[in-house]
Amino acid sequence: MKKMVYNFSEGDKSMVQTLGGKGAHLAEMTKIGIPVPPGFTITTEVCAEYYKLGKKISPELWDAILKNVTKVETAMKKSFGDKDNPLLFSVRSGAAVSMPGMMDSILNLGLNDEILQGLAKKNERFAYDSYRRLLQMFGDVVMKVDHDHFEHILDSRKKTRGIESDTELTADDLKYVVDEYKKVIKERSGKDFPQEPKEQLKLAIEAVFNSWNNDRAIAYRQLNHITGLIGTAVNVQTMVYGNSGEMSGTGVYFTRNPSTGENKLYGEYLMNAQGEDVVAGLRTPQHIETLKKIMPHCYDELVKIYKKVEKHYKDMQDMEFTIEDGKLWILQTRNGKRTAYAAIKIAVDMVKEKLITKKEALLKVDPKQIDQLLHKQLDPIARERAVALTKGLPASPGAAVGTIVFTAEDAEKAKEDGKKVVLVRTETSPEDIKGMAAAQGILTARGGMTSHAAVVARGMGKCCVSGCSELIIDLTTKTARVGNTLLKEGDYITLDGSTGTVIKGELPVVDPEMKGDFKTVMNWADETRKIGVRTNADTPHDATVAKNFGAEGIGLCRTEHMFFEGDRIKAVREMILSTTELGRRAALDKLLPMQRGDFEGIFKAMGTLPVTIRLLDPPLHEFLPTKEEEMQELAREMKVSIKVIKEVTESLHELNPMLGHRGCRLVITYPEMAEMQTRAIIEAACNVKKETGNDIVPEIMIPIVGHVNEFVMNKKIVDETAAKVMKEKGMALKYKVGTMIEIPRAALTADKIAEHAEFFSFGTNDLTQMTFGFSRDDIGKFLPDYLSKGVLEIDPFVSVDQEGVGQLMQLSVQNGRRTRKDLKVGICGEQGGEPKSVAFCHKIGLNYVSCSPYRVPIARLAAAHAAIKDENRRE
Repeated sequence: MKKMVYNFSEGDKSMVQTLGGKGAHLAEMTKIGIPVPPGFTITTEVCAEYYKLGKKISPELWDAILKNVTKVETAMKKSFGDKDNPLLFSVRSGAAVSMPGMMDSILNLGLNDEILQGLAKKNERFAYDSYRRLLQMFGDVVMKVDHDHFEHILDSRKKTRGIESDTELTADDLKYVVDEYKKVIKERSGKDFPQEPKEQLKLAIEAVFNSWNNDRAIAYRQLNHITGLIGTAVNVQTMVYGNSGEMSGTGVYFTRNPSTGENKLYGEYLMNAQGEDVVAGLRTPQHIETLKKIMPHCYDELVKIYKKVEKHYKDMQDMEFTIEDGKLWILQTRNGKRTAYAAIKIAVDMVKEKLITKKEALLKVDPKQIDQLLHKQLDPIARERAVALTKGLPASPGAAVGTIVFTAEDAEKAKEDGKKVVLVRTETSPEDIKGMAAAQGILTARGGMTSHAAVVARGMGKCCVSGCSELIIDLTTKTARVGNTLLKEGDYITLDGSTGTVIKGELPVVDPEMKGDFKTVMNWADETRKIGVRTNADTPHDATVAKNFGAEGIGLCRTEHMFFEGDRIKAVREMILSTTELGRRAALDKLLPMQRGDFEGIFKAMGTLPVTIRLLDPPLHEFLPTKEEEMQELAREMKVSIKVIKEVTESLHELNPMLGHRGCRLVITYPEMAEMQTRAIIEAACNVKKETGNDIVPEIMIPIVGHVNEFVMNKKIVDETAAKVMKEKGMALKYKVGTMIEIPRAALTADKIAEHAEFFSFGTNDLTQMTFGFSRDDIGKFLPDYLSKGVLEIDPFVSVDQEGVGQLMQLSVQNGRRTRKDLKVGICGEQGGEPKSVAFCHKIGLNYVSCSPYRVPIARLAAAHAAIKDENRRE
């Protein structure tokens, strides 16, 4: 039979999956000679077996537990259940991934009325204080008596006595509290508090196992995408007492500052207290350095231990300690959670200290975490004090503070007037693009993490909170309501895009800093990674921002966004409304110089770096107005009746436009569209090459290809137009023509398409949509259920579905390169900046990933992580 229980002297840090993080590190510290109270760990596999047995502890497990209790009794020279020299235990959870506060713990286990009297002979107050803590925790966790009932009794006693702190309670006060606690347990649970220590132990272990599936633990795993774990371990550890007198205490300390990364001991402690007192905040803890004056020998030992443990683990540690009658014990260590700023500084400092290598340092910084460094952030003190009005999806990080506007036009006007606004919409559309650019941030009532608002906001580096279902918007009155709170146009509102929190009122923001240690880490990442990193950018400004963030080119330039600038939308609508090719070409001639100017700006911004330009992708109806007054205005401008406008709009209506007349399909019907765009691209490249001397090599990408013949027809138009322009210019220019792989059929026939396409780029937003049969704009209605009920582990529009969509991607790469060995393959969907997706792209051999400008550093670091982990696996 597999070993079910490990004494702390039997395990080590490599056994995290078996012993959980806490148990593995307790064993490791025991192994290297750190003063750890003896104990044992019941494995995570036992937790899984416990549930299989119908939440029962098997006789074999109980026998193994009792044998380990005996080992601890021998080590401590105390006996569990002995009234004169009692051994008490703490029983704590400990999963393989840290889940702080999500599961249950019980302290002082093993006390009963008889043992209490024996303990009271040595220290009466301490004995009753320990017993009331056990009754409260056991009553709450095991016997399901609400925590508030115990707090009410304790608060009432302090109020009667006219005192505030628990430490002011006398032994007589605590005797009263103990009696009242026992009464409330009996009243509320119908049972007496169990007096048999072994029964207490068994019930406590069961309670910790049960807490693996409590609501908060499940929610925490979902929120943090923690999957693949089979259960929690249970750590049964000798109790040491920080509440046994003035020479005792308890605290938490970090081996470096978790906020700033400063290489200095950082922590707090309380004298005459147990661990939960520090966390509860009922007493103000002392800074760790003051311990040097009170108990210098313990402080010196803490310093010695922290240096030894940090050097051993090669990482900043978060440690818990207890001092019992002047003797120091270490109760726990784990890699400390830290801010992005601290993570960067600690990584760089540890390399300077020759504690770790550059590659090890890179792995200390979570790519997702550095997102904090790339956007404006709310002042942390103000944010902590603020009360949230409501919450949506954290669609694009950063902070936004401004007055509310409800239309894109109002946002534009406000910017012209020098005002800062937040655009509040039910949902956004491409027509809102200028208003979104003008706003500080975007708040929508509908839409998911890859909705239009989210995708565009991330590309702009704008804060966005989407899918805020409690938000009810009334455009007629220009108001919004959240519950009983009314928000009017002009009211200040604050968005926290990192958490999805919406706050009424104006909070201060702080600017990110991009220099020093951050730059050092990014340089290390570039030295290490194997896969390139490009950006999705549609303007020279976005291109410059991304280039400054380290982008090595543009992987996706979406030309349709340019059509909404200035008067261009009029020319686009003129083209759509034209009933003849001649009319369409006349309208496109108006657009040509505008598009050419756009591309010239982007080519200049990117220098010699590659630029991939996607030809028009969305269906034409998206460029037409939908409101009556807008239709009337268009009719006047175009000098046609509103009936014509409505007829054309109706004719373009499609039941499922995302699968309709768009992308390469439009070009087959209206080849003049691709001719104009190709001419604009090649003319711009020739002009910039002549002006700057840079060797510009445009990459023209054809979207929505499902059949090789579609690509061949589109490519023919591109090639013929490019040849004509180069002849006119008297200039030879290299260019490439490739396609997006975003339709499953294209993925399955990649070998045929690669006979003609010089590069592939995975449009994973559409590829995911078509592979799953999900609408990314409607998935928000049922995705929460899919995630909470385990149908999906993560939103497939956020991270590549490696099993399904990923299989199509891998097949495309293999088959495409079998036909064309030098086929360049990238990804330009939103997943291109998500760390797990970047690692997958590295694994299947992509040449580059492309993402929004503000995610470029994340992708660079994620790519380095993937390369290092791949290298480590091979060694």
